[in-house]
Amino acid sequence: MAKLLEGKTIALKIQEGIRQEVRSLGFTPVLAGIITGENSASETYVESQRKIAKGLGIDYQLHKMKADIPEEELVAFIEKLNADKLVNGIIVLMPLAPRIDRKKVIRSISPDKDAEGIHPANIGRVLLGKARIVPCTASAVMELLGYTGIGLYGKEVVVVGWSEIVGKPVACLLLEKLATVSICHIGTSEAGDLEEYVRRAEVLVVAVGKAGLIKGEWIKQGAVVIDVGINRIGGKLVGDVDFEKAQERASYITPVPGGVGPLTVTMLMRNLVESARFQGKLQG
Repeated sequence: MAKLLEGKTIALKIQEGIRQEVRSLGFTPVLAGIITGENSASETYVESQRKIAKGLGIDYQLHKMKADIPEEELVAFIEKLNADKLVNGIIVLMPLAPRIDRKKVIRSISPDKDAEGIHPANIGRVLLGKARIVPCTASAVMELLGYTGIGLYGKEVVVVGWSEIVGKPVACLLLEKLATVSICHIGTSEAGDLEEYVRRAEVLVVAVGKAGLIKGEWIKQGAVVIDVGINRIGGKLVGDVDFEKAQERASYITPVPGGVGPLTVTMLMRNLVESARFQGKLQG
């Protein structure tokens, strides 16, 4: 039976280190959150950010925008925050209105204030192995893997999902550990090869957003399973992996909820503190 990788427990340990980092800065770091319109999921995420920020000594400033805010007005506001020396990090809560170019909004955030680590410049640094700010969810995945104590050198790792903020950066970070990485996506599935890849994975990271995509019997005996997916089925949150059966075969597995999710906000705060420290050096 697999051991559970519970994100909250790991997050609390990391937060103590972040709290000490905040004290050492000599000033209170500021994270600016931007939310457009009304969205219950985003508002729940905001409250989680606000609560954790307060506990770490971080000033969280939420800016609520109207749902129909023009794209150019939103970008102009972000540029204003970029220029504000008292603001150390910026996060734009998703989703945005369909008429707004999400990628343009992300590009408008200064790479040095990109608390989520999803600006193209920061993603590029991940690719080059020179990352200072790492996408929050990808960073959470790596923390969970580190917590197992299992060396990644030479391990056969399969990443299912190739998003710009999880799958691709996770694959790059794993390559830096000299793991042997395969990335699977819809093309792999439609070719009928997904099961074959999953069955040989010593470490499996799944980030698709499709409940039950990965069958429990596919999991290699003793594999480490990191399930990033969050899906609501009949009022219940479940992952992309068939948890019950997978738990019987894996050595470690993340529960959903309670696995990757609780760590993501902590990684956001760690990014903010790193950004604040870097900005402090520039201004010093």
